[in-house]
Amino acid sequence: MKLSYKEYGNQHAPLMIFIHGGGVGGWMWDRQVRHFSSYHVVVPELEILENASPFSIHASADHIIALIEEKRKNKPVIAIGFSLGAQILLAILGKKPYLVDYAMVNSALVKSWPFTGALIQTSAFFQPLAKSKAFSRLQAKSLYIEEPYFETYYRNSSRLRKQDLAVLLKENMSFTLPSNFKLASADILVTVGEKERSIMKESAKEIRRSNPNCRALMFPEIGHGISLAKPKLFNRVIDHWLADIEFPDEVMAINE
Repeated sequence: MKLSYKEYGNQHAPLMIFIHGGGVGGWMWDRQVRHFSSYHVVVPELEILENASPFSIHASADHIIALIEEKRKNKPVIAIGFSLGAQILLAILGKKPYLVDYAMVNSALVKSWPFTGALIQTSAFFQPLAKSKAFSRLQAKSLYIEEPYFETYYRNSSRLRKQDLAVLLKENMSFTLPSNFKLASADILVTVGEKERSIMKESAKEIRRSNPNCRALMFPEIGHGISLAKPKLFNRVIDHWLADIEFPDEVMAINE
């Protein structure tokens, strides 16, 4: 099955593809779509909810590879992924090391959580709370989801079944860097928020060390969801990265 997607901008310009995270949708990139309107922007919708087959990071990567190959038409390819979407992007770079020219990996977990099985069981136990708007508002706040997007977020999260959540969490928490990631030829920018969990910051360092084309940045005072928390800064970082100029003073390089 082909992924559904939305397409914007100038179809003769470089291809810019945005891959959303789990629990959100393509709408999370609305402010990037507007800012990068001079590019050929494609925003796929991951098949997470109510599928005939369980969600898979690697199957999603295959679908997006096919979408890129359909749309690129010998143009430069810029791929940007957040959280689960960033893991999918890493899988793409492992499967097709020369497909993408620029890859921005935002908040990707590549170190396995301890006691993953127990965490999945606990999360599944609390999943019915997703039908509570009060609980969903707390979750939305942690992801910097603003009020105009809350109803969409709530509608999608409340549809997530226990079995869908268990598969999603297992895929996310057990993901590791593909062995061929070291061969990826893209200019790779790895980002993480200063207030994210230590395992996320350690993941960013591991990704950076694993490919000589990687640079890594930290967004101060931000948790999980920089593109939603500070979209203007996020967009400026992308602009500077693609123009190969010094990054804004508001971000910090990760050099270790």
